[in-house]
Amino acid sequence: MRHQYATPWIWIFLIPLAFDYKATDANTGHFAQFIFVLPAIAAGIALLLIAPRFHERSRLRSAVTWSMMLCVFGSIVAQLVQDNDSGNYLRVLLPFILFMLGYLVACRPWSEFRIGQFEKALFVANVISLVFTMVYGMATGGDLEDVRFRILSVTLLGLQGVLLHEFVVAKRFSLFTVGVFALSILIELLSVTRSVLVGTVLLFLIAVALSAPSIQHIWRAMSRSIIIGAVLAGMAGVAALSFPTVAEHWTQRIFASEETRSGKDPTTITRLAEMRDQYDQVTADPAALWFGEGYGHYYRYSPVYLPDLAGQISEKDFYAINEWAAGHNFWVYQFFAGGLLFGLAMPLVTLAALAICFFSYRYWRSVVPDAPMLPVLGRAIMLFAALPATSIGGNPLGPRFSGLIFGVALGLMIATHARLQRALPARAKRLRRPPYVRPDVMPELPGRIQPGMGRADLPSTLGMSRTANTARDSSQFGALVSHTPPRHRSNRPDIAR
Repeated sequence: MRHQYATPWIWIFLIPLAFDYKATDANTGHFAQFIFVLPAIAAGIALLLIAPRFHERSRLRSAVTWSMMLCVFGSIVAQLVQDNDSGNYLRVLLPFILFMLGYLVACRPWSEFRIGQFEKALFVANVISLVFTMVYGMATGGDLEDVRFRILSVTLLGLQGVLLHEFVVAKRFSLFTVGVFALSILIELLSVTRSVLVGTVLLFLIAVALSAPSIQHIWRAMSRSIIIGAVLAGMAGVAALSFPTVAEHWTQRIFASEETRSGKDPTTITRLAEMRDQYDQVTADPAALWFGEGYGHYYRYSPVYLPDLAGQISEKDFYAINEWAAGHNFWVYQFFAGGLLFGLAMPLVTLAALAICFFSYRYWRSVVPDAPMLPVLGRAIMLFAALPATSIGGNPLGPRFSGLIFGVALGLMIATHARLQRALPARAKRLRRPPYVRPDVMPELPGRIQPGMGRADLPSTLGMSRTANTARDSSQFGALVSHTPPRHRSNRPDIAR
C-alpha cells in the first residue's frame, strides 16, 4: 500500500524541535518542551509503524540496536537503585529516547524517494535551528559576553559536516550552500567557542579523508579546498570588522591560561574537575560502578582542582556548584550515568560503527565510485561524525534536538551501509603469505556486484526502483533536490515507503 501521509510525518518528526531553544532561566521552558517533543514522538511512532523491514541480518545493525536499547532501558535499573529525582531523570533521559527513536525510524530500507525526503527535512531543520537559535539569542539582549552562549545551534557542526561533504567530497558549490556555511562560520566566531572551531577542523579532515583514497588524492583534495579557507578567512575578517570586541574575546580565550594565577586554562580545569567528581562518585560504590549513578544524578567539581582555580572562583562558590544535567564530557558522563553495564556499550559501539562505515565508504568509492546510495552514506557519515566532534566541548546528547538529529543520522548510516554491504564488493582478507607468492584474486561472491559489472543490476540489488535517476544523486545535492515519487507499474506492487 502507498502511505500518503508519510511525507508530513517526516517533516513533523524533524521540524518542530528545530525551534527548541535554550531558556535563560533553568526553571522555565518546560511547557515548550512538551509542545516541541510530543509531535516529534507521535510522528516517529507513526513512521515506525509504516517503515519497511530488513529481511537480512546485519551484525553491525544488531550491535548498534542492542547497545542503544541497553543504554535507554538499562537506565531504569540505575534509577531504581539510586532513586534520583524523577523530573531530573526524565529530562536528562529524553534526548537519549529521541536519539533511539530517530535511529529506529531511519534504520530501515526506505525507498530512494523517502530517503530524499529525510535528507531534505534534515537539512531544512538544521538551517532553521541555525537561524532561529541565532535570532533568539540576539533577541534575549545583553552584550556579546552573555549572548554568545545562546546563539550557537546544537547541530551547527552537523550542518557543517553535510556542507563539507558537498564542498570537499562531491565538489559541488552553490551560492546558497556557501552562504549557509559562511553564516555558520560567522556564528561560530561570534560565539568565541574554541571547541566548536576545533570540531569544524576535525570535520574538514574527515571530509578530506573520505574524498581521497590515497596520499596523492589527499593533496589534490587539499588544493580543492582553497575556497573553504577563503570563506573562513573572509568570515573572520567580517566578524573582526563588524564586532571589534570579537577579536578581543578570542585573544582572551586563547591566552586565558597566561592570565590566571595557576597558569592553567580555567575552562579546561572546570571540565577536568567535573569529570573527576563523576569518576570518583561512580567508583566509590560497587553498585554504582556496575549500574551507574543514573541520569539526573547530582555532581559537582572535585576539590582536587580548587587550587588551580585560585583567583577565578571563590571557595564558597566552588562548593556551591551542584549540577544534575548531562555533563559536558559525553564519554565520562555515560560511564557516570550507566556504569560498566549500561554506560559504555552505546558510545563505544556507535564510535566503532562510524569507523567501520568510514573505511567501507573509502573502499567502495575507490572500486565502485558510481554506486547508487553511496552519496547518501557519505552525507550520513559526515552528519553523524558531528557527534564526536561536538563532544570535544559538550555533551551532544544533552539537547533534545541534537539527540533526534544524530539518531536519524546514525540510522541512515547503518541502514545504507547494510544495503551497500549486501550488494557491493567486500574487502579481500589479507592472508600471511611469503613476499614472492602472488595473492589469489578476490573470489566471486554470490549476490555482490563486482567492479566492472556495470550499474544495471545495482538498483535492484539495493532494493531501489529502476526508474530512479541514480546519476542525479551523484551530480546534485540530494537533500536540496526535489525527488519525484516512482511511477506506478502494473507488473510490480505500488510501494513507496
